[in-house]
Amino acid sequence: MITYISGGERSGKSSFAQKMALNLSDQPIYLATAKANDSHFEERIKRHQAERDERWTNIEECFELSKVLPPNRVVVIDCITLWLSNFFSKTKANRDESLKLAKAEFDKLKNYNGHLVIISNEIGMGLHGDTQVGRDFVELQGWINQHIAEAADEAYFMVSGLPLKLK
Repeated sequence: MITYISGGERSGKSSFAQKMALNLSDQPIYLATAKANDSHFEERIKRHQAERDERWTNIEECFELSKVLPPNRVVVIDCITLWLSNFFSKTKANRDESLKLAKAEFDKLKNYNGHLVIISNEIGMGLHGDTQVGRDFVELQGWINQHIAEAADEAYFMVSGLPLKLK
C-alpha cells in the first residue's frame, strides 16, 4: 500500500503522515532521506524528531530507500524533495539522469509488503525559477511527484494543515 502526501512548505504534511502512521501501527518507521548539512537544517531535524516519541524507529538513507526497509511495516518516507536533491547533487544537476535514478529506485518500492506513507513537496506552484538549475529541479520534482502519485493507492494534498483527498 502506498499513500502519497503532497503540499507546500509547512502545510502540515509531516504531522498528517505521522498521525496516519500511528493509526496504522504502534511501531511505525520514520525514514529520513537527508542528513544535516548546516545548523538551520540540524534544527529542523531536531524539531521533527521531537514530534515523535519512543514508538518510532528512525532510519536515515539518502539514496537506496528500498535497501533499508524492514519487511511488512508502516513506513513514513520524509521527504521526496530532499531525496531528489541528493540525486541532483550526485549527478551535478543533471535533471534527466536524476529522474532516471529516482524512478528506478522508487519502482523498487512499488511492491513493498507494508504500508508506505510518502511525503513530497509541490514546489512548482510558486514563482518561476530565476536560474536554469532551479527550473530543472522544479521539473524534476513535478515529474517524480506524478510518477509516485500514479502508483499510489491513496493521494492527499495538504493546504493549511487540512488534507484534501485526491485519490
